[in-house]
Amino acid sequence: MPTTIRIPMANNSVQIRFDNVSFAYNEDHPILEDASFSVRENAKITIMGQNGAGKSTIFKMILGAQENPPEDALKPQQGSVHIHNNASIAIARQVMPKACENMTILEYFETAFTEKKYNIEKLIADVLMVVNLEVPLDRKVGALSGGQQARILLAHALIQKPDILLLDEPTNNLDTDGINNLTMFLIMYEKTVLVISHDAAFLNSFTDGVLQLDVRTQKVEQYVGNYNDVVEQIAAQIEREEKKNAQLRKNILDRKEKVNFFANKGGKMRKLASKLKDEIEEDEENMVEVKQDDRTIRPFTIPAQHTTTAVVTFTEVGVISNGEKLQVPVDMNIWKRDRVLITGPNGIGKSTLLKALADKTSAGAVIAPDVVVGYYRQDFSGLKYDQTVFDSLLEVSQSTDPKDIYGTAGHFLLSSKLLQNTVASLSEGQKGLLCYARFVLQRPGLLILDEPTNHINFRHLPIIAEAINNFEGAVILVSHMEEFVNQISVTQTLDLAHLLKKAKK
Repeated sequence: MPTTIRIPMANNSVQIRFDNVSFAYNEDHPILEDASFSVRENAKITIMGQNGAGKSTIFKMILGAQENPPEDALKPQQGSVHIHNNASIAIARQVMPKACENMTILEYFETAFTEKKYNIEKLIADVLMVVNLEVPLDRKVGALSGGQQARILLAHALIQKPDILLLDEPTNNLDTDGINNLTMFLIMYEKTVLVISHDAAFLNSFTDGVLQLDVRTQKVEQYVGNYNDVVEQIAAQIEREEKKNAQLRKNILDRKEKVNFFANKGGKMRKLASKLKDEIEEDEENMVEVKQDDRTIRPFTIPAQHTTTAVVTFTEVGVISNGEKLQVPVDMNIWKRDRVLITGPNGIGKSTLLKALADKTSAGAVIAPDVVVGYYRQDFSGLKYDQTVFDSLLEVSQSTDPKDIYGTAGHFLLSSKLLQNTVASLSEGQKGLLCYARFVLQRPGLLILDEPTNHINFRHLPIIAEAINNFEGAVILVSHMEEFVNQISVTQTLDLAHLLKKAKK
């Protein structure tokens, strides 16, 4: 029977241990199989693996080891999870609970503690500085932008200063200052941190070990070193294993040729042939299964709808200042092959503008009639979670041929088995790849992209950036990842902070 064992530990001893843990969401979706690893106190560990390998599942199992686990926690189906007897655990969640949206920021942070904190306002001020956010404490959580809510969720975990801190893509929606502040906090944090992130530079700055989840074997391998160190170790391991197999294959081929030659001879030659056959069997047994690196999507093209007029006409945009929305005049036409970057600090209304544009509820921004819109929402709320993945693709596809659906899905590492599962069962990274597969089948005239790098494996990002840059339609983009934006030929920039400043003069 699966168990959770709580045992006292000495300082700097093992704080988390998985012993032969197996878990599957269903028969077709195994995540872990007899997986074992340990994490010592005060370690800073990266969890890496392909989208869908089970990184977030590991977090949910650690949460499940608490005496009062949250509703989304998991228990192993086989094996056991051991955790330090007195270890407190906090996780930076990705989505704000609906029940918290009517709370003020002060009330929300008070939920982080079981006892009243008389210096709560000072604690909040300190942690908001870490995530580079300034908001009044009487502001309703539901009134915050998506980016601001993401920072509040991160701050809610940090303020608890738990023994075990779980961070799932913590740099999503953080600007450069926010990432730098968080990095310094984690470097100085003298407790255990496990982090899932695709930001290699961020990981290299503070992590000292890696748990690598292999989506093919459902095992967990443990490495020492930062993210880049481990990537190099894995590449060297693959090279060693490939060289070993190549030498063994050469030996086998040479010996088989000699066996064929000596087998028809008599006496000692026949004995030598028998000995060579034994050596061939030994070499075949010594062949190793070469570790495979994480797969990367292949280059792809997003077909564009043909347009001849301006795709979008802006006469004004909504900008948020001190919680109030102001309409600011702007004169801008967006044509096919335009790449428009919308900039401004968190809370100024970037995501609100994109949503109003996509929903066609913005009076000051008009999309030309019949233009097909592809919309990447940073929280994937545009996807229907109860649909199968196949139906989600079919819903937007210009083709009803199942071969086109399966072929496009496979291009984005969405297997035929996954297509039968619901969208809700996908990992966050797989949901992101699903959005790009939908664009390919949809053939839009306009792409509206709100933080299109969120949750996407960094290996895929150059390929996605190339596809967006080569797209023959129009693109409106919001992104905090400067490296990604630099790979796209931006033709116009809409700076909401500059527009707001002009309007206030």
